[in-house]
Amino acid sequence: MNVEAKHWSKVELLHETVRNPNIHVRGTNSYYSNAWTGSFEESVVRYLYGDDYSLKAWEPQWPIDQLRIGDYVAIGAEAVILMGGNHTHRTDWVSLYPFIDMIGEAYIGKGDTIIGDGAWIGMRAMIMPGVTLGEGAVIASGAIVTRDVSAYTIVAGNPARPVRQRFPEADIETLLSLGIYRWERSKFDALRNVICADDIAALKAASEAYDAEQA
Repeated sequence: MNVEAKHWSKVELLHETVRNPNIHVRGTNSYYSNAWTGSFEESVVRYLYGDDYSLKAWEPQWPIDQLRIGDYVAIGAEAVILMGGNHTHRTDWVSLYPFIDMIGEAYIGKGDTIIGDGAWIGMRAMIMPGVTLGEGAVIASGAIVTRDVSAYTIVAGNPARPVRQRFPEADIETLLSLGIYRWERSKFDALRNVICADDIAALKAASEAYDAEQA
């Protein structure tokens, strides 16, 4: 994305701003739409050890769940990615209260949160801990995502449920096999006209032709 070009919004390129060592951003194109909010780490990522606040406030007693973000991910304003640092409310215990002397026993990790390449998280959506969003997934505005979302699937609601797949199953399998978000930048840019279109067969053919020319 050319952030120098005039645009109605304002974006924060994550690879340029993320400092928390527990957030891993692949590539250089994922962004947060921060025109009306604070930064990505200030406003979106919650309960993840490694930011300025948590480093001063507490010492973890357990392995830290990681946040992994793919390339070409678009995150809308006021979205929340809730991480595992607050998983000390045990629903299987009589008391949900996180007593300090019982924190170690109370904590149950949810695992890493993974946002796949090309995913789009809508404004004010919330991603719960340990969730994986597949490649090209769409999270509707205001959705509360509590379960994994399959590749190229649109989900909405609270809790979020699948609305529809963006493409037929066979086309999704083709897209995943092409691995477009792992292409060299030169190939990605050369085939932008078919990437920004809806003809999956044409995209596959263009990819094969490009590879043949480069061989």
